[in-house]
Amino acid sequence: MLRQRIITALVLAPLALLVVLWVPHQVTMAVFAVLVLAGAWEWAAFPGFVSNSARIAYMVAVAAALAACWWMGPEQIQWVLYAAMAWWLIALFWIAFLPTYMNRVLGMVAGFLVLVPAWVALVWLHDLNPHLVLFVVLLVVAADVGAYFGGRKFGRHKLAPRVSPGKTWEGVAGGLVAAALLAAIGVVWFDFSAIPFLIVSAVVVVASVVGDLTESLFKRHAGLKDSGSLLPGHGGVLDRVDSVTAAAPVFLVGLEFLGRLA
Repeated sequence: MLRQRIITALVLAPLALLVVLWVPHQVTMAVFAVLVLAGAWEWAAFPGFVSNSARIAYMVAVAAALAACWWMGPEQIQWVLYAAMAWWLIALFWIAFLPTYMNRVLGMVAGFLVLVPAWVALVWLHDLNPHLVLFVVLLVVAADVGAYFGGRKFGRHKLAPRVSPGKTWEGVAGGLVAAALLAAIGVVWFDFSAIPFLIVSAVVVVASVVGDLTESLFKRHAGLKDSGSLLPGHGGVLDRVDSVTAAAPVFLVGLEFLGRLA
C-alpha cells in the first residue's frame, strides 16, 4: 500500500505542477472542472445514489452549477464563496455536535456546497497568480505531514472519535506548526504582511481539517472506507482533495480581507 501511494504521488506531482504552472488558464480551468466532476461522481454515493444513471445525473447537475458560476459576475460569484463559508461553519457544528445524524437531501446539497465553491476558488486563485494555487495545496500538504508526525509521536487526545478515530488534537497542533513554517515562506514569496497572513494561513489549515473530517463523516454514514479507487494507494479523488475543497475558498476569502483580490 505504501509503495502504491508513493508511486501514485510521484506520477501525480509533476502532472499537478504542469497543470497549475505551465499550461494556459483555460486548460487549468478545464482540468479543475474534470476533477470536480470526478469528485461529484464519488460524492453521489454518500446520499445513496448507487446506480450509474443517478450518479451521472448528479454529475450533470454539478456541471450545470459550474457553468452557471462561469457566467456570473464578480459580485455574484462572491456569494458562492460566502455560501461556502457558511457551509463549513455548519459542517464544523455538525461534526462537533451531531455526527450521528444524516439526511439524504442534506447530503446531496452538501456536495454542491463542497465542490462548486472549491472550483470557483481554485480558478480565481489561478487567474490571480498560479503560485497561489500551488501555495494553498502545499499548505494543506504541510499541515497533513505535520499532523501525521505530530499525531504519531504525541497523539493522546482524540479530535473527533465518532468521525475519524485516528485524528488527535496533538496532530492538529503539529499540522499548524508545519503550516506556519510554510506560511512564513509565503510571506516572502508573495510579499504579505507577516501577522495577518499567518493568521489567514492558520484559519485555512483549520478549514482543511474540517474538510477532511466532513468527507470522513459522509463516508462513515455511507459505509465506505474510501470515496473511490481511481488513485492506487490513495483511494478516490475526494480522498485526495477533501482538505483543499475547504482550504481554497477560505484562502481566497482571506486574501479578500487582506485586500489582495484587486
